[in-house]
Amino acid sequence: MKRTIEKVFRGAPEHWVGDGFHVSNYFPAATDFEKRMSPFFLLDYQKPTMFGATERRRGVGTHPHRGFETVTIAFEGAVAHRDSAGNGGVIRPGEVQWMTAGAGILHNEYHEEAFAKAGGILHMLQIWVNLPRKDKLAAPAYQALTDGAIKSVPLAGGTGVVRVISGTYEGMQGPARTFTPAHMFDLRLEAGAKVRLPTPKDYNTALLVLTGSVKTNGSAAVTAGESVLFENDGDEVFVEAGESSTVMFLSGAPIDEPLVHYGPFLMNSVDEINQAVEDFNEGKFGSLGG
Repeated sequence: MKRTIEKVFRGAPEHWVGDGFHVSNYFPAATDFEKRMSPFFLLDYQKPTMFGATERRRGVGTHPHRGFETVTIAFEGAVAHRDSAGNGGVIRPGEVQWMTAGAGILHNEYHEEAFAKAGGILHMLQIWVNLPRKDKLAAPAYQALTDGAIKSVPLAGGTGVVRVISGTYEGMQGPARTFTPAHMFDLRLEAGAKVRLPTPKDYNTALLVLTGSVKTNGSAAVTAGESVLFENDGDEVFVEAGESSTVMFLSGAPIDEPLVHYGPFLMNSVDEINQAVEDFNEGKFGSLGG
């Protein structure tokens, strides 16, 4: 049964994150609720934006996280990452960085040096994935998902592919390890492509059109920068591309627990937030030299 469309919307007005990312927030800000897309808590989208050549570091300096995971997906440009667990690397087009903050981590994100010096288009998004209470204080971890590690399922007639980042599509398992069930698919569609995306009725589900335009479950054309939130009343989403399009599809099992958000911390209670602040101030999230 096709899911009903609850709403089609654009993100909140763009704002700067540090001096390297000019993003629009799609949830929770643009939807005015914090749990409707659980286990996904936040989605910030950097539309294709030209950055001029520079010698200075452009991005977000060292900052903490606790209680969730950050998933950064690159479509154009390159971003370098370092964290206090000793991990580091560069996220390039087609690649994904899946970082588990868990008990607490410090990290920074800057335009990769060669990309910054040359200038170019940056096109990325970042998603925060909540952790259930029992895993809030899991050990920090890092998954560098290369383009080659993310398997693609071809669509009929060679009209596109479904890149499976997490979850399963047509028997193909995504490489990302998750704490709760979550489908995260990167759809690369040619004009006329049709794709059926099955997902359990209780999973919270949405898609974001990054480029092009598509129709979904009987909608009018949904264009670049628009997101579709679906009701939990069916078990499938149909997407048909009107032109060459890129679409991010998210569907996951909700975490039915209290949720308290404060800046870079996402916990179950105010006391846990206060503890996170105290632990950060006491240096318990490690250090990030240099």
